[in-house]
Amino acid sequence: MFSYILQRINYTTIVRVLGWFLLIESLFLIFPAAVSLFFGEYSVMWAFVNTFIITLTAGCVMSYGFPNRFNDESMRKREAILITSTVWIVFSAFGMLPFLFSGVLTSVTDAFFETMSGFTTTGASVLCDVESLPRGIVFWRSMCQWIGGMGIILFTLAVLPMLNFKGGVTLFTSEVTGISHERITPRVSQTAKLLWGIYFTLTIVCFAALMLGPMDWFDSICHAMSTVSTGGFSTKSAGLDYWHDYYSYIVIIVFMAICGINFSLIYLIFAKRNFSLMYKNVIIRCYLAFIVVFSLVIFLRLWTMGFCDNIPESLLDSVFDTVSAITSTGFSTYNYERSGQFIFFLLLFLMFFGGMAGSTSGGAKVDRFVVTFKNLRNEIYRVINPNSVRTVRLTNNRSVPREVVDKVLAFLAIYVFVIITVAILLTAFNMPAFDAMFNSLSAISNIGFGYGEITAGASKFSNIPSVCKWVLALEMMVGRLEIFTVLAIFTRGFWIKR
Repeated sequence: MFSYILQRINYTTIVRVLGWFLLIESLFLIFPAAVSLFFGEYSVMWAFVNTFIITLTAGCVMSYGFPNRFNDESMRKREAILITSTVWIVFSAFGMLPFLFSGVLTSVTDAFFETMSGFTTTGASVLCDVESLPRGIVFWRSMCQWIGGMGIILFTLAVLPMLNFKGGVTLFTSEVTGISHERITPRVSQTAKLLWGIYFTLTIVCFAALMLGPMDWFDSICHAMSTVSTGGFSTKSAGLDYWHDYYSYIVIIVFMAICGINFSLIYLIFAKRNFSLMYKNVIIRCYLAFIVVFSLVIFLRLWTMGFCDNIPESLLDSVFDTVSAITSTGFSTYNYERSGQFIFFLLLFLMFFGGMAGSTSGGAKVDRFVVTFKNLRNEIYRVINPNSVRTVRLTNNRSVPREVVDKVLAFLAIYVFVIITVAILLTAFNMPAFDAMFNSLSAISNIGFGYGEITAGASKFSNIPSVCKWVLALEMMVGRLEIFTVLAIFTRGFWIKR
């Protein structure tokens, strides 16, 4: 007979830290309130003001209502994992209030789905007529994506130096994507500031570039936030087709592609002027090769099927949708359903692996594809030469530890398992099998593409049952946090020790 006891978890610290997150969220709510005031949307402005008051009050009560000394011992690995997993739910629960208070959405399910889709940069939407929405709400949708793009926790680490210790390191590694979590500087808070500085700079530059095209300042800032976060929310129901402007397409292609690169590498390449990394780093080479090869294949497919009425435009569309898929942005310029499912399967592959680790893109990441491919090549070689010893090597010929390779393979196995499991649940509610599989992959990869009879076109995700929306919203969060962080809290060992 074994006796089991609960693990000791400091719930007071968890509540206090979540309260700090809510205080930061309340500050972000000021911006859409100001936008609503600027456009004379006073009822919507009060919706944001009321949400600000509720969020600020809750944050103050949670942060300062519990006397507790915050130190390295009060937040260990379990507390950090719980905080990382729950903060996205808490942020979405308060972030959905403007949708409800303004009357834009009347269902808690729809409001939570829309907000979680925003914070996880998925871009799946239940709102069909974006042009009819108040400007403050449209701005808040884009800002949700911008906040979640670089990371809620990473922003907090940048502005709260008190988290710069062991617990803060766990928070950092739990939210930042990738197979390893190298920091630019020894201090977590300094690394977070540098990453957010790069992120903010790219947003400003993208905004300025879009302003030179047909978009006004409001459309430009919203699309800049959606592009740099690789989120995909637009200010128009027709998306970028509303302008159908080559210049805007090219600007967004460039910034989507940049933001699919590891931000630490962006810092080393541009801030440290280490341009040799562009061709020395095998992950960047693979990422760029995917973009070039898949763009050409999609273009050739359209050309051979007679869909290229305008060759330069078709080539641009091919590049645009390839970059949008691999970076999980979700912008689209072409209805590929009329050209058959071959191109959709190509996009499925890109959606599955996504951009580079440490970027704002979703998916399993190109890094894991490279590690898996190299490991597969080694295993095939060992079939012929069973006594050989070969390791997976990446940039600078550095060997990847075997435990990292095992973790990558385990991640991909669980990733596929989650996709299939959610797809089965969706088919239980009468969603066609391929549509269910596509939408499940779309959610976990944080891309937001819809497909088929139910979620494609103007109807988007508004027609799916409420249960499916909650399942997909949870899957978005699981995908954003790369599975292990969320699944850890569902294991027996997390809560109980022998």
